[in-house]
This record gives sequence, structure tokens and C-alpha cells, in this order.
Amino acid sequence: MPVVLGVVLVLVSWQVAVDGPLLGLDRWTRHTVRDVRHTLHSTLLNHLGKAFSDLGGGSVAVPVLLLGGAVAAWREWRAGFARWWLPVPVAVLTAGLIPLLVVPAKAWFARPGPFGLPLAADQWGWYPSGHTATATLGFGVAALLLARAAGPRARRGLGAGAALLAAGVGLGLVWSDYHWLLDVVASWCLGGLVLWALARWPFTGRPGKDPGDRS
Repeated sequence: MPVVLGVVLVLVSWQVAVDGPLLGLDRWTRHTVRDVRHTLHSTLLNHLGKAFSDLGGGSVAVPVLLLGGAVAAWREWRAGFARWWLPVPVAVLTAGLIPLLVVPAKAWFARPGPFGLPLAADQWGWYPSGHTATATLGFGVAALLLARAAGPRARRGLGAGAALLAAGVGLGLVWSDYHWLLDVVASWCLGGLVLWALARWPFTGRPGKDPGDRS
């Protein structure tokens, strides 16, 4: 999984940097989505697309991440877990990591958005998608932290919910013509790599007893 995500991320980034032929997929997808949107002319779908897009904003996903860390810590404290406080700093550090991963890449690639307008002086660019990365990491890390004190069925539900929200945000951005498809794909890959690595650290796995506990 990490190899596939890494290869896709590198390939897409290279194509964006050199304006390669793979970007034709972006143009084809945008044209197709616009035709479907025009044909259906569904106000409901358009509102849903915008609503899902907004879930990836920092005002939604980041508070969910921080709340998830706080709830996870509280649940572990009540359960008597060792190092119950770890979810809080993990959530805070993740919230700070998101702009560090996305903003420099946006500034370096400086990719115009789907409408093709030149970037203004105060714009960073569209690649990769900040909303998609924020949703993938915000909801994904919250699910990982809450899963520490959850049963197998709840862990599967948390993972599926986070994946569906991240997918919904990305698809909503493409449907609403806010982002190119490859902007979204790159952020899915970037977020997936971080989540894969984080899931293998001790503080996101199911912790055991405190070594000092002799009971």
C-alpha cells in the first residue's frame, strides 16, 4: 500500500510539474463532470457537492481532529490505559503538520485552478488539494486515536467513516469544479502515507498495560 501511494504521488507530482500528458485526465474528468452536472441539473447534488467540500475546511476537520484526540484521551483515562494522554498531543501535532505538508507544495507547484486564471499574488496554487488533505488527515487521525479504546467492530466503523468522509470531500471538490481530479488524488495519497505510518506507531495502536502495573 505505501509503495503504491508513493508511486502515484510521485508520478502525479512529476506530471503537474512538467505539464505532462497525464493532465489530460484532469481535463477529460472536468469536461465529463460538467456535462453530467448540466444534464442532471440537480440542485440537491450540487448542494451535496458543496457541503462535502466544506467538510474539508480547517473550521470543520481540524476541530473534529482535536475533539477526537480529547475524547480518545478521556476514554483511555477512564479505562485506565497507560499513556492515556497521548492522543491529545498527537491530534495537536497533526493539526500543525497539515499546513506544513500542503502549503509549501502549493507554493512550489503554483498550479492554476480548473478555471485557468493566473494565480494572484496572495494565492499559493491548487496542487495538492488542501481541503482533501485536511479531511483525510483530520478525520483519519481522529479515527485512529478513537480506535485505541474501541472494539473490533467500532474500529472498522471508524475507519470506514473516515475513508468515506475523505472520499466525499475529494469528490465534492471535483463535482463542484473547485479542484482538478489529480489535486485530490495527490492529497489522498499524501494523507494515506501519513496515516499508514502513524498507524504503526505505538501511540496509535491498541496499548497494553503499563509496565509498572503489577495487578
